[in-house]
Amino acid sequence: MTGPAPEHPYAPGSAQFEAMLDRLGEVAVRTGLNVAPGQQVIVTAPLEAVPLVRRVTEHAYKAGASLVTTFYSDEESTLARYRYAQDDTFDTAAEWLAKGMTEGFRSGAARMAITGSNPALLAGQDASRISRASRAASRVNRPAMEIITNFDVNWNIVATATPAWAKLVFPDLPEQDAVARLWQAIFEASRLTGKDPVADWAEHNATLHKRAAFLNDVRYSALHFTGPGTDLRVGLADGHEWAGGSEAAGNGVVCNPNIPTEEVFTTPHRLKVDGYVASTKPLSHQGTLIDDIRVRFEGGKIVEMHASKGEDVFARVLDTDEGARRLGEVALVPHSSPISSSGILFQNTLFDENAASHLAIGQAYTKCMQDTAGQDEAALAARGANNSMIHIDWMIGSAEIDVDGVAADGSRAPLMRKGEWVIAS
Repeated sequence: MTGPAPEHPYAPGSAQFEAMLDRLGEVAVRTGLNVAPGQQVIVTAPLEAVPLVRRVTEHAYKAGASLVTTFYSDEESTLARYRYAQDDTFDTAAEWLAKGMTEGFRSGAARMAITGSNPALLAGQDASRISRASRAASRVNRPAMEIITNFDVNWNIVATATPAWAKLVFPDLPEQDAVARLWQAIFEASRLTGKDPVADWAEHNATLHKRAAFLNDVRYSALHFTGPGTDLRVGLADGHEWAGGSEAAGNGVVCNPNIPTEEVFTTPHRLKVDGYVASTKPLSHQGTLIDDIRVRFEGGKIVEMHASKGEDVFARVLDTDEGARRLGEVALVPHSSPISSSGILFQNTLFDENAASHLAIGQAYTKCMQDTAGQDEAALAARGANNSMIHIDWMIGSAEIDVDGVAADGSRAPLMRKGEWVIAS
């Protein structure tokens, strides 16, 4: 006779899982946020993240936080809105809450976001309602998000495994096994399985800083991506700045905004993107998997778009506002990154963007520009920074993509070949 199958080592409740969850909470606070003594922390999380929220809260207080305040979201309540709310209410968003968040960040609170919601939650719901609700939320949350995109305060995003997300990533596994397997993937991608994760992150940050420093020293005026379905020249904003890994926020706190992260990134010029590009991984957006994206740029703007799946959803995204058809970010990620090597499609941007070089349509990160103090939106736009209510990453890198740096005089140098860095890391 055979006995029951052995429990997965990262099954919730096991000793190994509890130890790793505590490590994630500690790294989120010490490496991700780097909470300053006396600083308040605002946490947003799905209900299923309660165990991780408690670990984050514990470590935040140990680090000297003065107050940790958590706002939970509930997927069933979100679905209830789309099923039962009056149609004319989908242009409404909780402006009072957005104002409170904005005031909190302006007062110096750190932002801790825990992701893990079901990527397919809104699949089958009215697409126009989703689009309207998204626009309303983007509009009221914009002041708070500008504080984040300007990197005025320290912030961090980490992930929690949830049953719905796990079943989407591992559909062939029983739910309990899928959750344990997703936790394992999160722990490994977040660099928690070594002897000293905080030290491991310091070493990884040093590698990313070296790559960013090289790009800031050579100061290319454009990047040229070539490969199957791709021949794209991405001009870079005037006075652009490459970043990656830990950075000092405007309040002086050095933090890692994303855990995990494998990218170095900067601000493209909103008017200087030309050519065509094909996505190399699907984009999961508001319940729809958008696959085989192919777009053509002229003068920085997407003028032609196709997708084998979810084309109508992507078209609505591009119609969000004028800036939605232009780029706000370009990022370089080696094909050999741990997330790419895992072979897992997480359907979550925090992970999938770190599996491949990528572009983001929409809002630019002005933190990736030099000498922005005192410059208003018009001045930044003149230098190439894009302005939009959205910021959506989609992957264009693979083992078949080459990237060249293009200097102001037109000379070129290889940066990546077959998806890997040519420069020493």
